[in-house]
Amino acid sequence: MNNEIMALVDKLLSEGSQRDLQALKHVLEGLNNKPFIYMDEILHLEGEVVDNTCELTMPLNPLVNNPLDIVHGGVTATMIDAAMGRLIHTILPRDQAGVTTQLNVQYIAPGIGDSITCKARIDHQGAKTMLLSADVFRSDGQKIAQATGSFFIIKRK
Repeated sequence: MNNEIMALVDKLLSEGSQRDLQALKHVLEGLNNKPFIYMDEILHLEGEVVDNTCELTMPLNPLVNNPLDIVHGGVTATMIDAAMGRLIHTILPRDQAGVTTQLNVQYIAPGIGDSITCKARIDHQGAKTMLLSADVFRSDGQKIAQATGSFFIIKRK
């Protein structure tokens, strides 16, 4: 497998555009963090949970942008799901987990600038389900998306 990976990297280094190389650098930096959750590290999600709110920030770069050079809607949705999941897992006992059952995202404005920030909060916590909401802002403060998510609470295996 090492030879296959090296061949792919060598080809990209010799034939890739500057944008391709920026995306590769971003992925490799994330993977070198020895990730617990690969997606969080690849996207360079940073943040914390404070007062039952999770705030995550993600730098914008060619890896997360669509061909219009704005953040891809699926990446925004992934960030929202990651913020909600991180919040749930800090609140639940260690023998339980929350899994997404539905995620609704309304896109309001293009994701441009240096970064985007997601703020997730719990709206309802029951014995078997949780309902969360989130807002996503770009670096100039403009809200770009809002979302709701529902989660089943399950036993960890």
